[in-house]
Amino acid sequence: MRRIVFILIAILATVQLSAQDRVSKIREKLLNRDQSTVIVASHRGDWRNFPENSLEAIDNAIKMGVDIVELDVQRTKDGELILMHDPTLDRTTTGKGKIAEVALDSIRKLKLKNGCAIRTIHNVPTLEEALMHAKGKIMLNLDKADRYFEQVYALMEKTGTTKQIIMKGNKSAEEVKKQFGNYLNDVIYMPIVNLDKVNAEEQIETFIKDMNPVAFELLYVKDSNPLPVKLKSSLDGRALIWYNTLWDTMAGGHDDDLSLKNPDEGYGYLIDKLGARIIQTDRPQYLLDYLRSRGLHN
Repeated sequence: MRRIVFILIAILATVQLSAQDRVSKIREKLLNRDQSTVIVASHRGDWRNFPENSLEAIDNAIKMGVDIVELDVQRTKDGELILMHDPTLDRTTTGKGKIAEVALDSIRKLKLKNGCAIRTIHNVPTLEEALMHAKGKIMLNLDKADRYFEQVYALMEKTGTTKQIIMKGNKSAEEVKKQFGNYLNDVIYMPIVNLDKVNAEEQIETFIKDMNPVAFELLYVKDSNPLPVKLKSSLDGRALIWYNTLWDTMAGGHDDDLSLKNPDEGYGYLIDKLGARIIQTDRPQYLLDYLRSRGLHN
């Protein structure tokens, strides 16, 4: 009996070490600007099979082999941080009202709705629960979290997840350094740059000079903009390129919808023509299958 217990403990330790190794490998890929594969980010978890921003949506993304899960953070009336995209409860839960005007105890009684607005058995998680749930398993991109970053970072320290977190934003390099300061030693920050703006290239060069970010999230509406193609070479070896395929105006029309029809024209264009090495999608399994067929994801 004792031997069986020892074996079970050894198996559990191996599984935990493997998970930690996976997170470390993803982080190292980012820090090393590794272009050998494409990193997959799942928008609000796997929300097509489970409610968005739920623990179950995170779990399914992990099972698929997703590298990063994007999650949204809001704060309740009593100052607790929860996972939710909207500032109100109406769309994604069985409740109603502004989150900032409802206490956590009341939100605990609600059920999450799925993508078809149907009530499920799943509950609204706190950020702390999500951090513990994802610990050692997957990188997390926390959206809308910069509004409460001191509180968020305290939870990261408490849960031991400071090196799993990615923050993004469209603030200047000066503003980012002022807000995040020494937190940037642990937390990865990626600037968001709209390539359709006149000073976009200058903004990128300023960030590289002042912060040397591991990646940029780039946005553009139409392929008539020459800058996305130019940046493939100018950012080579200096920073990874992140594109969102959630809808057409984020990546010149090369979105999930086009990719469902022709993945080479959607995902393939972003990878081959524009140098994308991080893609955020609402179709994580479909993207993973495409990348694996090309040897671009394990």
